[in-house]
Amino acid sequence: MSKGSKYLLVSLPTSISPSSHPDEALTALRSTISNDYGTTYPFAIPTFKIGTLDALVRQADDLGKLESTCESVVHKVGESLKSILDGDEEKVQQNKTINDKPVDQYLRAFQWNKVKYRADKTIADLIDSLQKEIQGIDNDVKAKFSQYNQTRTNLQTSQRRQTGNLATKSLTTIVNPKSLIQNSEYLDTHLIAVPKTVAKEFYKTYESLCPMVVPRSAAEVASDEEFVLFSVVVFKKHSTEFVHKCREKRWTPRDYKYKEGGKEEEAKEVDKLEKDERKLWGEAIRLGRTGYSESAMIWIHVLALRVFVETVLRYGLPLDYVCGLVQTTAKLAKNAKTNLDKTYSYLGGNAFVRDSKGRIKKDDQASLNDMQATGHLGDQEYSAFVYYEFEIV
Repeated sequence: MSKGSKYLLVSLPTSISPSSHPDEALTALRSTISNDYGTTYPFAIPTFKIGTLDALVRQADDLGKLESTCESVVHKVGESLKSILDGDEEKVQQNKTINDKPVDQYLRAFQWNKVKYRADKTIADLIDSLQKEIQGIDNDVKAKFSQYNQTRTNLQTSQRRQTGNLATKSLTTIVNPKSLIQNSEYLDTHLIAVPKTVAKEFYKTYESLCPMVVPRSAAEVASDEEFVLFSVVVFKKHSTEFVHKCREKRWTPRDYKYKEGGKEEEAKEVDKLEKDERKLWGEAIRLGRTGYSESAMIWIHVLALRVFVETVLRYGLPLDYVCGLVQTTAKLAKNAKTNLDKTYSYLGGNAFVRDSKGRIKKDDQASLNDMQATGHLGDQEYSAFVYYEFEIV
């Protein structure tokens, strides 16, 4: 992918050239853009079934919304790839291809997929198919990455339980079951992680935290650099109060019950999560790569269909037009657009007259506002010709 590339899709009537021949019209478009501001390639669009004018206006609106959806899905899939690849830009770009080709190469040689999106279908049917496909890709990628992220979170939690301090880590390998009173009708053994700095205070005060703490029952079970783990015996009727008082002191009660074979079970769980995480990582990468490719392809097909519909609405029938793809940069795109406006503003008739700086004159601003209010222009500035900008990142 050429980083920083911006693309322009421009459709013009072939009458911009003296012969009205498509090849000469494309040459005229190239000359207007000039190599200083971008490289122009032919962009072939089939001829589709054309319905009524009202239908075309509705379809133009539907395609505008669908294009926004496609752009959003492509961006989200790209961000998901970036996340799973830990922001490694080189690896991310390797997975951002369209139909196994670099993005710019696919666009320069774009061909409408006539097998998947037959041109003999109605425009409404094509829009419906494209809408369902992009939604399906979005749902599939979202579900797979969510599954991976949940498994990764579970694995990290399990790993932290194996390697953390005594306030957080698993106690399965630390606590000897003989140090616990089990299956007693009246007594509970509580395990409390106490910061080393206040261990002496714990010894002095734990018996008075609540009634019916068994005197001299505190015993050190384990210690690390930060905490000492104590066991304390308390009568069950006051267990809840004891735990609450410990928390008030900022000591950490550990919820632990001995389970036969628990040590082996934990090891198996971590091993399973590691295997699941590796498997899902591979699946998410493959689906992300495929999802990026397919969603970007759908986006370009939607753009092509949008150009076609807008061309019919702008220039009428019979259809004699040429469409060019301009590869440029964000900075040079402004210069390319200025050249296009200067050369082809006459196509808009007297509807919008511009001043020497290319701005719409005051008298015409009200008409422009009306068009924007009705949604005819979408979020783009009005042009006298069919013109769309896009970036695939």
